[in-house]
Amino acid sequence: MSEEIELAEVAERSRYEIRSGGEVAGFAMYRRAAGRTTFTHTIVKPEFEGKGIGSRLARFALDDTVARGERILPECPFIRAYLERHPEYADAVDPVEPTE
Repeated sequence: MSEEIELAEVAERSRYEIRSGGEVAGFAMYRRAAGRTTFTHTIVKPEFEGKGIGSRLARFALDDTVARGERILPECPFIRAYLERHPEYADAVDPVEPTE
């Protein structure tokens, strides 16, 4: 991937974004409350899938959350799967309550 990659939090939209060549390639939505960031939904546009975009976005968002001293609540299946592959975040993760 030769395009320039940019990662940023867009707080007014409650999401982290990843841009490739100036275009939004994906985003991770969140809610913040009481020292916890709940990741609710992650999207990577189809034309950017399979290029590591989602993983870079997840790492950026999770690292920023940990740096803020906040807990992580992974309601989003993509973020949850990323966390399962990256146990280095385990100390900052709150379990998701099962829904019935």
